[in-house]
Amino acid sequence: MSRSASSGAKAVALTLILVLASGCGAIPRSGPSKREIYAGSVLREGDAFVVGVTPRVIAATAVTPTLGFSAAFRTAPPIGTDTIRPGDTLGLVIYENVEDGLLGGTGASAINEVQVDSSGMIFVPYAGRLRAAGNTPEALRRIITTRLAEQTPDPQVVVQRVAGDGATVSIVGGAAGQGVYPIERPTRTLTAMIAAAGGVAVDPDIARVSVTRDGRTETAYLADLYRDPGADIALRDGDTIFIEADPRAYTVLGATGGQRRLEFETEVLSAVEALAQVGGLDPLRANPTGVFVLRNEPEPIARAVLGRDDLIGTQRMVYVLDLTAATGMFDARDFVIRDGDTIYVTEAGIVGWNRSIAAIFGSLGQLTRAANTAGAVGN
Repeated sequence: MSRSASSGAKAVALTLILVLASGCGAIPRSGPSKREIYAGSVLREGDAFVVGVTPRVIAATAVTPTLGFSAAFRTAPPIGTDTIRPGDTLGLVIYENVEDGLLGGTGASAINEVQVDSSGMIFVPYAGRLRAAGNTPEALRRIITTRLAEQTPDPQVVVQRVAGDGATVSIVGGAAGQGVYPIERPTRTLTAMIAAAGGVAVDPDIARVSVTRDGRTETAYLADLYRDPGADIALRDGDTIFIEADPRAYTVLGATGGQRRLEFETEVLSAVEALAQVGGLDPLRANPTGVFVLRNEPEPIARAVLGRDDLIGTQRMVYVLDLTAATGMFDARDFVIRDGDTIYVTEAGIVGWNRSIAAIFGSLGQLTRAANTAGAVGN
């Protein structure tokens, strides 16, 4: 009876060991192996092109965002801050050299807050309705003087304009101070206006500035505006300035220091820098010969990479970096990561083997103890 129970327990243990050994592929792991990724190649009836990274591939894929303002934005001259516009508020002071003037009293008569209407016109008593928009305060002063001179001798007119009341821009997004700002003489350019708003509240190295004008939106990196003064465009009435951090991001998975989605920290990001942002390769798990970059590549770039002209549409590409190769680290340093990329680092083969052995022998120990317990009970 006891010998039968002991033999039965050992048989069960042996059976479970064999099941575990045959099911090593189901052992938990961080993702597919290098061999499994290659099995998904188009050459093996998969749906992705697996390509080793070489200097030629690096050159063909080195595509960075083309941002910057068009010639129409860049060549627009600064607006004259002295030009009166619809919406401006004017202050008039009229001096009459008579005891009983047209406007009452003697000396100076002030007409405060004369609003320029939407059609650019104002009304001045005894001078009538006048066009103010498009004129400078000096030009408007001469027009009013001429009109009043017909009714009062030698009138003296002063016209004051609150600069920018009718010429404003809106600043939104990642600015230190969002709001509506007047275009004044010191703030007629984009960077000057951003400075007047307190600068940016995001990292300046990855800050992007979009300007919407007449229904058209164009974008540039803030750093480029400082590097190239010619890109610092003049502002126009009604412009909307939107500031944001670079929205591009990529994902890192596998045997690395962390697995997560990360945003770009620089305008141009290499594979080495991308891995560094997540803590690099895990020295206890990573296979440095199996670093993969997965990407949906536009047709023109895919054709250039593969040297084929029969590809149609976006292609799934898997770029392979072997960091142990003679130029592997240099290739990884030069290979440009793009928005939406997935970087996957495979595990070394020994890691899976160790994990399988641990699972088998861990279970074996438990089963042996159970068998011994069963034998002791049977005795």
